[in-house]
Amino acid sequence: MNGPFEIGEKEGYKVKLSNFEGPLDLLLFLIRKEEIDIYDIPIASITKQYLEYIDLMHELDLEVAGEFILMAATLIQIKVRMLLPKAPEEVEELEEDPRADLVRRLIEYKRYKEVADSLCDIETRQQRFFPRSDFAWGHELSAEGAVEEEVLQDASLFDLLTAFKYVLDHMPKIDSHTVGTIGVTIEDQISFMKTRMAEKKRVLFRELMQELRERVTIIVTFMAILELIRTHQIRVQQAELFGEIWIVNAE
Repeated sequence: MNGPFEIGEKEGYKVKLSNFEGPLDLLLFLIRKEEIDIYDIPIASITKQYLEYIDLMHELDLEVAGEFILMAATLIQIKVRMLLPKAPEEVEELEEDPRADLVRRLIEYKRYKEVADSLCDIETRQQRFFPRSDFAWGHELSAEGAVEEEVLQDASLFDLLTAFKYVLDHMPKIDSHTVGTIGVTIEDQISFMKTRMAEKKRVLFRELMQELRERVTIIVTFMAILELIRTHQIRVQQAELFGEIWIVNAE
């Protein structure tokens, strides 16, 4: 995946974000998703969305590293500084924008990411080329085989979380419910996912979630998907940036 993550054995299926998916990755993801000018970040809106993702990670029992919490505190601090009224003498001085340091960090990190992504793209394109000798043994492509399939790129954990958040946000609202035991386990949903992936090479994440009726089943199924990703049995991919999430059989 573009920005891998792993699930530790300790404390069940707790997910730990790797260093490739840190707080700056989440901020850049939100900025791209909302098509925001990186030099003029609407700090209130970004802070609200950032905290929503942190809450979602906690609900899923994802291990949120201290760097995420520190970034949340930084965003709140910037928001407060921008809301506080300035004294007359401060207005006359050219005070630095409270967002300036964050913007500098984001731009520097964005450059690093773009170089890394470019190298990955070169490697991916190179893997699609074959030596001419491979076709000398009668393996010419047929007209049907020459039709190129839709090229999918690995999605990040934040892409997957966004799709999952959309599903939860658009579930029917339930005013009351009866508290009882959870009738579904991660092992059950791993078996369910394996059966589905045995039937098809790939399935749309959205359509898969629409088959599930209860919130708890959706959450447990999502955790099962994370476990199958960890064990390299499935991959999550997209045809375009912020596009539909496909769950692909890795085998």
